[in-house]
Amino acid sequence: MFSGNNAQAGPLFILFFVALGVGFRGFAVTKGFAYTMMIFAAVTTALNFPQYFVEVNGFKFAALITPLIQIIMFGMGTEMGLKDFAGVLKMPKAVLIGLVGHFTVMPLLGFSLAKAFGFPPEIAAGVVLIGSMPCGLASNVMSYLANANLALSVTLTAVATLLAPFLTPMWMKILGGQFVEVDVLDMMWDIVKMVIFPIGGGLLFNKFFKGKADWVDKAMPLVSMIGIAFIITIITAAGRDNLIVIGPALIVCALIHNTGGYLFGYWIGRLFGLKERDARTIAIEVGMQNGGLASGLAKEMGKAATIGLAPAVFGPLMNITGSILASYWHRKPPRDEEETLNLEVNELAVKS
Repeated sequence: MFSGNNAQAGPLFILFFVALGVGFRGFAVTKGFAYTMMIFAAVTTALNFPQYFVEVNGFKFAALITPLIQIIMFGMGTEMGLKDFAGVLKMPKAVLIGLVGHFTVMPLLGFSLAKAFGFPPEIAAGVVLIGSMPCGLASNVMSYLANANLALSVTLTAVATLLAPFLTPMWMKILGGQFVEVDVLDMMWDIVKMVIFPIGGGLLFNKFFKGKADWVDKAMPLVSMIGIAFIITIITAAGRDNLIVIGPALIVCALIHNTGGYLFGYWIGRLFGLKERDARTIAIEVGMQNGGLASGLAKEMGKAATIGLAPAVFGPLMNITGSILASYWHRKPPRDEEETLNLEVNELAVKS
């Protein structure tokens, strides 16, 4: 690559990321990054051989994005139940703080960064779009690894997803509309058909067939991972030329947006008196967005190669930073629990 032989370097980079992904699975510390390395391999493949992922014999692969999102959302629904929505009644304060942070700070931060970086209008709209998304299922995995409140995480994901048909188009009209034309009703319908209907089907499947079709329970996580990887590959191939020019700036923007969400989510939770376990959950839920849904909406807008670039870049980076944060917290018990444990030990020592 440094000598200018990019054609020869491309396949080697692909093999490099595949080898890292396979190797990472052999160690507990790095196992959580294996899938992300495979995403990097897929992105590298799309950058080097875009012709194979744009169109074949007149069939445009972009047409697969919406069905793939629907399958992923169906899988998400099969992992949910009505009890996840009932969590609002058990933890109203934490849920409200998480939702307000997620649907106010992240869209506004995305808009501010898009302005500050001076992105072209459609790229800037993509940054606002990813900032206006609900939480993704990956945030639940990260909360589990981070010793956070998993029940709160699942509830926040479920409620944020139900609010997305209203709040995402609203923010896109107010903020994204300053860069591109946004049809609110069309976007609401797109979210309903890509998210609400499939998740509703998944909830019904969970209620009536949970445990009766084990192969579905086992297959859906793998199908979802493959689907997300393929969506990112398609968008990367379609927007290759734009990504090569704007990619480094988008990476920096994604890191600022992502870490800004973590910091705000954690400290706003602590400021309002939440336990550290809950604050960790809110940090992860605020900082991570549903990149797959953002990609699907970009495709429905007919702008997968431009508006869809930000979701394609932000998605893998969110998984990396989320995994790093979760690994760090996994090794550190929540402080309030540690203090409680110390008090109990001291009381036992005094009694003895």
